[in-house]
Amino acid sequence: MTTQAEYLKNYDPRLFPSPLVTVDSVLFTVHGGKLCVLLAKRANQPFLDQWGLPGGFIDLQRDTSTQETAERKLREKTGLVPPYLAQLASFSGPERDPRGWSLTTVYFALIAHADCQPHIADVSDVAWVPLDNLQAQQLAFDHQTIVEAALQRLRQKTAYSMLPVYCLPAEFTLSQLQEVIEIILSHTVQRKSLMRRFDASEMFEETGERVATGARKARLYRRKAGVDMRNFSRNLMVE
Repeated sequence: MTTQAEYLKNYDPRLFPSPLVTVDSVLFTVHGGKLCVLLAKRANQPFLDQWGLPGGFIDLQRDTSTQETAERKLREKTGLVPPYLAQLASFSGPERDPRGWSLTTVYFALIAHADCQPHIADVSDVAWVPLDNLQAQQLAFDHQTIVEAALQRLRQKTAYSMLPVYCLPAEFTLSQLQEVIEIILSHTVQRKSLMRRFDASEMFEETGERVATGARKARLYRRKAGVDMRNFSRNLMVE
């Protein structure tokens, strides 16, 4: 009987065709009253000069996981590394990449707005693009489909968790939180429902400061140190 060591010694990986394997990331933020996605303009073929998601091939010598690939590519192509990345899904097939049968693992995150710039030669530009503008652009590969899937997941998580707080500044008002939730969901939410969820999450504390908001001064809040994001069994109530 052949041992595993003997089998592996004689194994030839070229016997089985390998797909192109990449990792892509969808980063969202709220800026200027709009929900935006981070895109990179490609400096090489395929899809030269077209916008697409920041991502690329796994480096077998450097990356110990697809998440490490995602973080490395974000750092190289945008200069940003979000505080967290959640895995979205895998997208695969023979038609999504003109170079051959391909598979990509996709991560996504919602982060506070930050300036970004490319740090690698295969990206000529990088920018936060409002989702409203995406219909007028032809994204590389199947990245339009990927962005739409990530947006659906983002809205789902917004409805049952406190995820939107991660695109706010360190100190924020309850009205600012409500505003970004409504921008992400594209409809208004019940203020009382939001306040109950805010208190029940036990994620936040008052700073002791207030900020002028028209005729009133609103309390400033911040996330408690070391507290994880809270999920809820019911969706946030909308109007």
